[in-house]
Amino acid sequence: MNAQGLGKGVRIGALALLVSSLAACGTATVVRPGGGAAASTPKTSVPKPGQTVVVRKGDTIYALARIHDITPADLIAWNRLDNPSQIYPGQVIRLYPQGAGSGRAPTTVVTAPRPATGTGSSATPAPSATPATPVKSSIAWRWPADGAVVGRYVAGDATKQGVDIAGSSGAPVRAAANGVVVYSGAGLVGYGELIIIKHNDQWLSAYGHNRKRLVNEGQNVKAGEQIAEMGRTGANRDMLHFEIRYNGKPVDPQQYLPAR
Repeated sequence: MNAQGLGKGVRIGALALLVSSLAACGTATVVRPGGGAAASTPKTSVPKPGQTVVVRKGDTIYALARIHDITPADLIAWNRLDNPSQIYPGQVIRLYPQGAGSGRAPTTVVTAPRPATGTGSSATPAPSATPATPVKSSIAWRWPADGAVVGRYVAGDATKQGVDIAGSSGAPVRAAANGVVVYSGAGLVGYGELIIIKHNDQWLSAYGHNRKRLVNEGQNVKAGEQIAEMGRTGANRDMLHFEIRYNGKPVDPQQYLPAR
């Protein structure tokens, strides 16, 4: 992300955790804080193959474990959480062991960018990275907004993991491909009003700095469908910050979007 759209010194949590089987989980299950959290901690887990939960503000791994009748230890192990005390809004937690019921290989954590410690030229440059050959995608990507590209992806730079598209307040922001909304909120610092769409087991896209979100978590969207209104939440100008991620890693959106 362009450094101007990031908060200073604040670690941003995970964008999403891709589920093992899209067929088994067409939409993400959203659990709000409260409601059942007071139940006793289960002694044995009851796995829920294909089901996930999107972390909301105020959630803890222990409360989610109680709500879903899973031991905290299993929930931590199934999601490979290095620090279970640090989960973040927008993170997707699996409610079953990796590979269970799907016959597929374990999936990958999708990590959000870490904000820079400064803005503009004062930010510490990230080490350069050797450009990798673009991964082929069967998805027919389309531009999510009209406007000039004012910020570009830079491989290896944690502050530039997508493109910034300039525009005017209220301009339409559209889904770049068919998919399901796995996050719609403002809980990820530096992104403002943010929408995340999962397109399949490997690919997702993120849309930040919106003025208004028009879709909800779990909602299916079509390519070209308006999902938000452009704005400047978390930024100093009206623009859309757009990311494409493959197996959790950011890729250059301009290598997949059509030429224009």
